[in-house]
Formats: sequence, structure tokens, C-alpha cells
Amino acid sequence: MDTSRISPLLTDFYQITMVYSYWKGNRINDNAVFELYFRKNPFKGEYTLFGGLDEVLQFLKDFKFIESDIAYVKSVLPGADPEFFKYLENLNTSELTVESLKPGTVCFPRVPLLTVSGPLPVVQLIETTLLNLTNFASLVATNAARMRIASDLKLTQTQVETFKQTGTKPRAKLLEFGLRRAQGPDGGMTASKYCILGGFDATSNMLAGQRYGINIAGTHAHSYINSFTDDAPSDPKTVMIDGHNIYEIAVQERSGILKILEKSTEPKDMELHAFSVYAATFPDSTICLIDTYDTLGSGLINFLAVATALKKIGKQVKGIRIDSGDLAYISNECRKAFVKLENTGDDKFDGFSKIMISASNNIDEQTLYALHEHGHEIDAFGIGTSLVTCKAQPALGCVYKLVELSGIPRMKITEEAEKVTMPGRKESYRFYNSEGTPLCDVMLKKGEDAPNAGNVFQLRHPFQAGKRAKAMPARVEKLHQVVFQNGKVCGVVEDLQVCRKRALEQLGTLRPDVKRRLNPTRYKVSVSNDFYNFMHKMWEDYAPVGYLN
Repeated sequence: MDTSRISPLLTDFYQITMVYSYWKGNRINDNAVFELYFRKNPFKGEYTLFGGLDEVLQFLKDFKFIESDIAYVKSVLPGADPEFFKYLENLNTSELTVESLKPGTVCFPRVPLLTVSGPLPVVQLIETTLLNLTNFASLVATNAARMRIASDLKLTQTQVETFKQTGTKPRAKLLEFGLRRAQGPDGGMTASKYCILGGFDATSNMLAGQRYGINIAGTHAHSYINSFTDDAPSDPKTVMIDGHNIYEIAVQERSGILKILEKSTEPKDMELHAFSVYAATFPDSTICLIDTYDTLGSGLINFLAVATALKKIGKQVKGIRIDSGDLAYISNECRKAFVKLENTGDDKFDGFSKIMISASNNIDEQTLYALHEHGHEIDAFGIGTSLVTCKAQPALGCVYKLVELSGIPRMKITEEAEKVTMPGRKESYRFYNSEGTPLCDVMLKKGEDAPNAGNVFQLRHPFQAGKRAKAMPARVEKLHQVVFQNGKVCGVVEDLQVCRKRALEQLGTLRPDVKRRLNPTRYKVSVSNDFYNFMHKMWEDYAPVGYLN
């Protein structure tokens, strides 16, 4: 997403009407504290990744109503006092303070992602924009993380061998291919960036690669293969590598490959032509899409013929992509063919067992789990629609609520306990056990003594009196830090790859039962005993008392 300037008008009309009323009511110097958080983890899971902070900080740093913005506000508030527009012209974020989780932090319901304090009109006005910038970024990062976890469940045969040799467990490559299906250019750019935060390795989105320094990936489409109608190249130059005619070598090798693999099919010559031209174009990174005509009967054979031709002239093919059919079965058959050729002992097939197999074809989280259950040999997954559109759940549902005004805690009371706000400024901590596993998050009233490692701490469920526990954490981590103050970004803005590393490390420390796909164990978010008593006393004071007739 291009955040070179996000206008203050990227907001809801009622934010402007409220600001005008605050101004009319002489409340522009009231100090307010708002919290941005979500009430429920997405995708029926028990964890979320925080994303969007980069865009939030850019927006706050550049916040200003320019002349055209003011002109538009005048047009929608025709009866407003002219002095109000002078106020808007001078409105800025110099008096705001923003505390935030670190980007890539694994987070949970009720714990603020952002705490914003400052003049009431300004803090109110930026509500919609902050929600817009954090909601989808966090959702798509979480979606990507869930796919990362699902794809890590099984090692392919090649990965097992790598594991034996290096002692390091390899991971499947995850490639984001969703730009064409994304909700417009902004949605596409946000998805491409924040899928990386969630654990993806590369994107097909060239603009995202340029803007965010993300690795890019891609091969060719079926239309590329279909564009070749001649069985053999009419111009030998198109299939030449260092003086070698790749197509002619591949034709010579193909019959032997068919015999070794005991295949009686007739591979399409025009497909071999296409593969040969592509290999001549990219001799050091050849990946062929093999399912245009007949995946195992034509595409695989023609690919292997070209791969053998490359090997004979000192080049090594990179891999194949499958975009249709039974991905588990086809990938296993392809791997068997690779291994069988290498096991002949012929030098021209050396390294074939390790040829990369990539797959696409409407893959989602459920597909990844199904492939794990059935067994597959896929080394890389290209995932598009289900990732960038967050098809399984289209919105995270972050909210932005007033918790303090002019130093006085504020509380919203509703008939639904889920929507009751937790009043006052807070400090949040994460407790870890001696193995580095998170035990729970706990919120305290601002000013309470911070919990310490090695000391017993009383935990309370925020709303259920009977749910209490004690914990003695081996380590305590303060979750929030000041990221914006006096109109400036505080500290160093972290690189996307640093945030990605944090996300993957934190996901790695969560208990498996918290991360599992079905019926995950709920991660505990608690409050201190003092905060529980304070909140429930305030709840009693705020709740109206009815009469029975």
C-alpha cells in the first residue's frame, strides 16, 4: 500500500461531526486515552499476529489537513462555523503518545495492540484510519502464519535427506501468488507485505518486491505453453545454450527416459518446444509448469528430457510446478520418477531426486492439512486467493474504545459482557515458564507494581469471578513500548524481515495445543487482582438499577 500520504479524510463522516461538536463544546483540550484491540481471534484459532504498525506511524507522522481536504469538509458541513476550519488547518499529532506491541508479536483478545493518548478531538478523529491500517494487515499475517504452520507438518523425501545431512529441519517454501485476486491494488500490496510477516518466503507481486524488499518468485503460465504451436523450433537460436541445441538433445534423451520409466505415452512435441525455449531463456533457474496437456504422460516426460539436456551441458534444472489434479498423488509420482532416474547411476541424472516440486491450484489451509494426511512430495506452495482475500474470515474485528478521559477511567456497559470495555490505562505483561513457553498475558492498572520473575502472582479472569489462578513466571516480558510521541516516531523502525523472524520465533514458543487447527486450547488473558476489583466496582457503579413493578 502506498502510504506516502494517507489523508485525514480516510475516515468516517461521524468522526468529523464528533470533532466539530467537541470543538463547539470547548473540549479540544480534554485528554483522552483510547485502546485498539480485538475481542476474538480469527479463523477459529487462538492466536493472532500484529501487523500494520509501519503504516500507522507513517500516517501519524504525515497527518495534516491540506487545502483540498478543508474544502471538502466545508462542502459536507455547509453550516459549520468558519473558525472550525481554521482549527482543522492547524490540527496535528504533536501531542499524541502511542504505545504499541512490536510488529510481528503474537497477540490475544483484549490486550491492546495500540494505546493512543492525547487531545480528545485528534485521538477520536484517527480512529477509523488506525483500524483500517491494522485490521487487514493483522488478519492476513495471521492467515499466512496458519498456512506456515500447516505446511511445516510434513517433510518431503528431499527435505528428510537435507535434515539428515545438516541437522536443520528445512521448511516448505511458501509463495504468495494472489495479486490478481486481491481486493484492489491497496489490498494486494498490503497482503503481499504482511503475508511475509506471517512466514511466507516470496511474492509474485513485483511492486511489493520493489517497495518492501521482498523476494519475488514466479515461472510461467499455461498460456506460455499454449502459445507454442510448432512441434519443433523453426529458429535454432531460440533453443541454444552455449552452442548446444537444447531441443535436439531433449528429443534424443526422451525415448530413453520413457523406457526407464516404463511409459508408453506420446508426449506433446510443442510442449517440449516450449520447455526448451524457456530453458534456453533461463538456463540457471528453469522451472516448468507441467500440467498444460497431460501432467504425467506429457509434461513430466518433456520436463525430464529438458532437465537431462541441461545436465549434459553442465546446467542443473530447478523444478516443476503443478497447478491441477490430485496434488498428493501427482507429486509422489513425480518424485518416484526423479529418484528412479537418479538410481540408474547415469551421471546425466545426478541430483534429479532433489528437483523441487511446487504446487498451486486454489490451495488453502484445509488443503495443506489434507496433503499432510495423504502424504505428498511438494517442496513449495504457491497460494493466492485464499491467502490474500482471507476467504475463511474476511475481517478481524478490531475496535477502538475510550478508556480514560481527563484522568478519569471510562467504561462502556452493555448487556453483552464481550462488549464491556475494560476501563483505565493499563500495562500488559507476558508470563513465561522455565522452558520459554508463554503461560498467559496479564493486564494491570497503570501504576501497579510490575510482576517479577520468581514471584507468585494472583491471576483473575476479567469477567468470571470463579476463574482464578496463581502463577510464578520464570520470565516476565513487558509487551508495550512508546512508538510515537511529540509528533515523531520513537526508536528504530524495524525491517520487515526482523519482524518476520519475531513472529516465527514467537509462534514457535506457543504450545502445540494452542496452535492446533481444530478445538485449540484457549490462551489465557488475565488481569491482576487489584484491576479485577477496580473494574467490577466501577461496573456496579455504572450499571443502572432497575425497579420491579
